Amino acid sequence: MPSTSRSASPSRTTGLRQRPRRRLATFAAVATAAALAVGLAAPAHAAGGHLPPIHPELDFAGSTVAVHEGRDGTAPLAALAVTQTPGLDVASYQGNVNWSSVRANGARFAYVKATEGTTYTNPYFAQQYNGSYNAGLIRGAYHFALPDRSSGTAQANWFVDHGGGWSRDGKTLPPALDIEYNPYGATCYGLTQSAMVSWIRSFSNTVHTRTGRYPTLYTTTNWWSTCTGNNASFGATNPLWVARYASAVGTLPAGWSYQTIWQHADSGTFPGDQNLFNGAFDRIQALANG
Repeated sequence: MPSTSRSASPSRTTGLRQRPRRRLATFAAVATAAALAVGLAAPAHAAGGHLPPIHPELDFAGSTVAVHEGRDGTAPLAALAVTQTPGLDVASYQGNVNWSSVRANGARFAYVKATEGTTYTNPYFAQQYNGSYNAGLIRGAYHFALPDRSSGTAQANWFVDHGGGWSRDGKTLPPALDIEYNPYGATCYGLTQSAMVSWIRSFSNTVHTRTGRYPTLYTTTNWWSTCTGNNASFGATNPLWVARYASAVGTLPAGWSYQTIWQHADSGTFPGDQNLFNGAFDRIQALANG
């Protein structure tokens, strides 16, 4: 269960973060084997098939990344091309975050999990989303995608209806879509590459219609290549939030010449995951203002 007191020191926070990830690694392996055994080849919402119950308290931006891609334990390179601004992302596992401490430790932006599928909302969302704003961070909300459960349009509407909005107040980032390895089975959720691109497009267009902003896309280069065929059509409209737990961001998905945000570690100074915005603080403000 999520702790309600997560304003621990960095070392304590780091230690606590590892336990659910080990549980998730075991669960993911079992779920993947089970999914292959029963042949989840097509999306259940289209085929009427049965899928296992979800565990949204264990699903967050990067919850499947280390299991599939590992982490090399190194810090980001000191000399990057442009100024990098530190931030974080959190979900229900962090509970009530001490945002004044987070800001004092150097964070300037945060993404907060709002929703998953079309049934889950983060019970700590208000404290995390409003608390980060009140502490002076630029913050945004993200949705954990389950493309085999319902359409991109349905999940986008659920997201926008439950925290995934946007306003031009200079302190709200574009809504974000977390699209990564399936924590419940087949890597690409039983969708073909073209079907996955269509799902993401539907989600993105619905968010844009409802909020005026195209969502930031959180993913990894490997997952994007595997599950979308390395589709290059989103780079012109959607900011990229890429995950890679290494000293360098590495090759980016097709269509993007640079990342907007790099999730470079799944534990560290701040609660939750550690991120770098690819620019100075005024560039985060510019992104927030659209």
